Amino acid sequence: MEAQREWLETDYYQVLGVDRSASAKEISKAYRTLARKYHPDTNPGDNAAEDRFKEISAAYEVIGDESSRKKYDEFRRLGGGGFGGFGPQTGGGVGDLGDLSDLLGGLFGQSRGSAGRNFGFGPMPGADLQAKLTLSFEEAIKGVTKSVRLTSDVLSSPMEVNVRIPAGVRDGQRIRVAGKGGPPHGEGGESGDLLVTIGIKPHDVFDRDGDHLLVTVPVSYTDAVLGADVKVPTLEGVPVTVRIPPGTKSGKTLRVRGRGVQSSAKKGDLLVTVAVHVPDSVNSEERELLTKLRDIEQGAPRKDLGV
Repeated sequence: MEAQREWLETDYYQVLGVDRSASAKEISKAYRTLARKYHPDTNPGDNAAEDRFKEISAAYEVIGDESSRKKYDEFRRLGGGGFGGFGPQTGGGVGDLGDLSDLLGGLFGQSRGSAGRNFGFGPMPGADLQAKLTLSFEEAIKGVTKSVRLTSDVLSSPMEVNVRIPAGVRDGQRIRVAGKGGPPHGEGGESGDLLVTIGIKPHDVFDRDGDHLLVTVPVSYTDAVLGADVKVPTLEGVPVTVRIPPGTKSGKTLRVRGRGVQSSAKKGDLLVTVAVHVPDSVNSEERELLTKLRDIEQGAPRKDLGV
């Protein structure tokens, strides 16, 4: 009866801090995080942490197992408690469960082991390890597999881990490599994970905004005024031709669709920013032509200033 009462009065999802619809992976991750935090080996002499660890273990024993979780959900539903606590029903209450006890079906005799009802301090998940990895701009765009050398007090010796970096990874992004962290404490436990923080070296020509590649292309003032087709570099090494419309101003951005970064969802664009180039000096012929142009050109660019 005590076990039945506990099922009705305790929201195990709330204990682990997960939603009722959480996946098995999310539940396992939440348990591992909390178990590491409150395990008695980590908090010697802390009775509150020990009690919390027992509560976490009891919750995971039930909703961390698919079969137990289904029975728990059904038992709570039929018991009238919902997921906010038990409430009385017509003809019964907490002390009058009737045939609901059949749902347990000997479940508590099928405990999954030391993490559960006997509250023995069972295997503790291994610690997550941290590492940093610096990639070239091209490696981050295209994806790459790199080796990371790990050294830590929780490892008996240095360890090499191959990390697969997906195409389109971003600067500062963290890659999780499951099971490549610290060893578990106790037989049957799970190893921790390796968390790799990505750094990306700048490129000499390109920049990046999410899935878009950015490039600045100098254009002569005559091409900007008259319009022209110009060659623009790409990360693949094969230039593309971009049309500069007549009257293009410096700072205008033109879009080349589908020539950006390929991520898991889509491929970005190449954004070409025009920079109108003004020469430091001109030869005599150019000066003569420009002088004639100035004499015949129309318009007053400073008229709005009143001067």
